Amino acid sequence: MSPRITILIAIALLLLMFGQRFIKIVPPGHVSVPILFGEVQKTPKPAGLHVVNPLLSWEDFDTREKTLKESAQVPTRDQLQTKLDVSVQWRIIPAMAPEVFTKVGNTEQAKAIYLIPKVRSMVREQGTTIENAEDFFLEETRARLEISLTEGLRDYLAPLGIRVNAVLIRDINLPKVLSDAIEQKKEREQAGERQKAELERFRTEQQQQVAQADAKRQAAEQEAEQIRVLASAKADEIRLINDAVARNPAYIKLQALEALKAMAKDPAAKLYFMDSNSAMPLPLLHMGDNQGKQ
Repeated sequence: MSPRITILIAIALLLLMFGQRFIKIVPPGHVSVPILFGEVQKTPKPAGLHVVNPLLSWEDFDTREKTLKESAQVPTRDQLQTKLDVSVQWRIIPAMAPEVFTKVGNTEQAKAIYLIPKVRSMVREQGTTIENAEDFFLEETRARLEISLTEGLRDYLAPLGIRVNAVLIRDINLPKVLSDAIEQKKEREQAGERQKAELERFRTEQQQQVAQADAKRQAAEQEAEQIRVLASAKADEIRLINDAVARNPAYIKLQALEALKAMAKDPAAKLYFMDSNSAMPLPLLHMGDNQGKQ
């Protein structure tokens, strides 16, 4: 076998054995830290395809944003312990991945050594700024805590290679003695609201009853007034009739004749004649005789 063919075969074998080491593919959202014979290189490789030194080894860092959920007991100035649940949005700073790897290791080790202890410590420290445990439920207190935690973690962790984007308070669990007192207070407030509503309903009903009574009184007054008007009209009518009778004695006989005419038209009416020898044999016609004599 010629030397040239031998060289080509050797190169082919080397490519098969070590060809992949000439290429480094970094996944999206990652950087890769190169390591040469135990020495960490200062410049990481960003996401993408790279032709590299085959003697290098690599440590990939996920630089995408993550969420850390932590809980801590926070003592306030009133000597009560409140459980505070927070969420921390954080990520590894890509350019500082080699430094992070040199000092503490990979992403999980950086989180365990740098992030978690500082979050717990700062959350507990916030209690020194809270006068009473129930103040945690005030909107301004929650907002102030979130801002304070975010800024404090950023200042501490940025030089260590971790960027904190936000800190959110997820839940607040007050001490049982305080939560029971708040629950009782709410129950008293609800009972007060129910009593207030009942009083309002009773007041409305009373107003309705007063309005109904007033309407009935006005109706009775109108009815009484109507009766008085009718009675007055009837009295005037009687007075006029009496005056007419007094001035004309024949008025009553005239009215009697009108009554007899009406009775004669009614088939059901019966007329009874008086003594035929009388000057007035028909009924009613004798009325007014005494008035005429007067």
